[in-house]
Amino acid sequence: MSARSADAGETEAGAATEVEAGTEVEVVLVKAGRTKIRYPSALLADDGARLTVRAPWAAEGVRDFGFVRFEPGDVFTEHYWRDRWYAVKEVRAGDGTLKGWYCDVTRPAVVAADGAEVLVEDLDLDLWVSADGTEVLRLDEDEFAASGLAASDPEAAEHAVRALDELTALGRDGLVSLLHD
Repeated sequence: MSARSADAGETEAGAATEVEAGTEVEVVLVKAGRTKIRYPSALLADDGARLTVRAPWAAEGVRDFGFVRFEPGDVFTEHYWRDRWYAVKEVRAGDGTLKGWYCDVTRPAVVAADGAEVLVEDLDLDLWVSADGTEVLRLDEDEFAASGLAASDPEAAEHAVRALDELTALGRDGLVSLLHD
């Protein structure tokens, strides 16, 4: 099932799929119609609207963004919404030290009918919020502009821009409150 084949957060049958805590869920991140990465995660919670999973850094080696390094041993607590156009990932070093929050602008998450997979379509826009909240960085706006989404799917592009604006405001006001609502 593609992220576009179902309404936000619903299965093809139309009913929201709620997954039981403790279940292993595979996260599938799609970008421009191709699978960018897929990885196993442990489900922490699912209230029918927000799904929270935990997973170790899933990519190969180190990814140094200049403002943060993601590396083996890092642990991501990832929050996906079936009704919001973003995902928020709390990033901690292997020793538990909070690095910050990496936020992806995405289409609403789609959970497979069997609950074994969460599909997330990345829309290029990202936000970084440092652990102390002093850095709130909007990322990849050039990639988003070059993606052609504004021409091919203007409604989705509008949702994406609004989601980045919302995340930016939340980042400045304390992103943590979003995760505890």
